Amino acid sequence: MFAGEIRRKRVQTMRSFIHWRWHFDEVFVRNNGQKHYLWRAVDHEGEVLESFVTKTRDKASALKILKKTMRRHGPARSIVTDGLKSYKAALKDLRAAGKQAVRRWANNRVEKSHLPFSRRERAMQHFRQTKTLQKFSAVHAAFQNHFNQDCHLISRDHYKARRSAALADWKLLAG
Repeated sequence: MFAGEIRRKRVQTMRSFIHWRWHFDEVFVRNNGQKHYLWRAVDHEGEVLESFVTKTRDKASALKILKKTMRRHGPARSIVTDGLKSYKAALKDLRAAGKQAVRRWANNRVEKSHLPFSRRERAMQHFRQTKTLQKFSAVHAAFQNHFNQDCHLISRDHYKARRSAALADWKLLAG
C-alpha cells in the first residue's frame, strides 16, 4: 500500500536524471522447495530499479527484465552484466550490444544489493508462492531505496538530516 506511493515518487524524480550505468544480475531463491531466479536492475548509485522473478534463467527472462527497465526508466549509456550469455543475446535483440560491459568485479554494485534481501529471506524461512516472492521483492526494493542513504559518503550531520526526512516521509504516508 505504502510502497507503491514511495516508488511512484522516487521514479518520477529519477526520470529527470540521466542514468548512465545500470547493473543487471540474477540470484536464485528457494520457493516452495523449487529454484527460482530473482533478476535485479540497479543503477550506478545503488538504487534498485527493477526486480523480477522467473523460473528460468534464459534469454527470454533477460529480455523481459531489460525491456521492463528501459520502458520505465529510459535508455542507459552503459549496461554492466556478469558473463551470462543470456544478457548478450537479449541486448543483441534490443540492438544495444555495444552498451554491454562485462569486466571482473564490475558488477559488485548489484551483487551487494542482493545481501539485504537474502538476509530477510533467510529470516522469513523462504517463500511459499511465486506471487508472494515477486510482491515482497518489489516492496523490499522500494523500502531499501527509501532508507538507504549511503552514510559512508556524507557527513554524519547530513546523514542524520536525510534519515529524519525519510522517516518523516514514512510517517506522513503511514499516518
